[in-house]
Amino acid sequence: MRATPAESRAEAAGVRDWLAHNAWRIAALFVCLLLPLAGFVALADEIHEAESLHLDHALLWRMHGLASPALDAFFVLMSRLGYQWGVIPVDVLLVAALALRRRWRDTLVAASAFVGSALLNIGSKQLFQRERPSLWESIAPESTFSFPSGHAMGSMTLAATAVFLAWHTRWRWPVLFAAAVFVPCVGLSRVHLGVHYPSDILGGWCAALVWVTGVHVLLFRRRWTPSAAANP
Repeated sequence: MRATPAESRAEAAGVRDWLAHNAWRIAALFVCLLLPLAGFVALADEIHEAESLHLDHALLWRMHGLASPALDAFFVLMSRLGYQWGVIPVDVLLVAALALRRRWRDTLVAASAFVGSALLNIGSKQLFQRERPSLWESIAPESTFSFPSGHAMGSMTLAATAVFLAWHTRWRWPVLFAAAVFVPCVGLSRVHLGVHYPSDILGGWCAALVWVTGVHVLLFRRRWTPSAAANP
């Protein structure tokens, strides 16, 4: 049965209202999902074809040129905070805290984001099998494959998950600020130590954003109706 003109106008008005109330969500989905996905695909294609990315070696040497005892110590600390001293303990504590507060959906989101990101990183490393940089002898050597960076991916996963969970609370801006400082420091530490190419870091960030955004959208999706659009 064809809709009457009045029904068509009401439906069109409902769509306009929904778009007006959800424009920021569409923009966030583009920035947090589509752009990182495109970036990861582009990087993965270059690495799969065993092509050398132009800026990788140049940026590695530029970071190495800044080396000093104080900077080395700082980036070693940030590297450890980006994995065994920071990210992993905080992942566990965050999931436990959410579970103790009986925030079951948040617990599921965080646990799925953390575990899935780790498994995705392991699988991606085995798929691409990119060798680590060997331009100089690192003070913190690694032996696993390089792409994508586990430190970059783990820190971005934690940061993005925390931002999503805190977005509708008074902690939104402090968490966002902490994430904006912590994630780049961890990524830079891996380049400074000579154990990752910059493209490994970008790949880890992109993969983490895609995964966390996908988990959040899947577990927090809400069915749309014209009546709901007027009362978001």
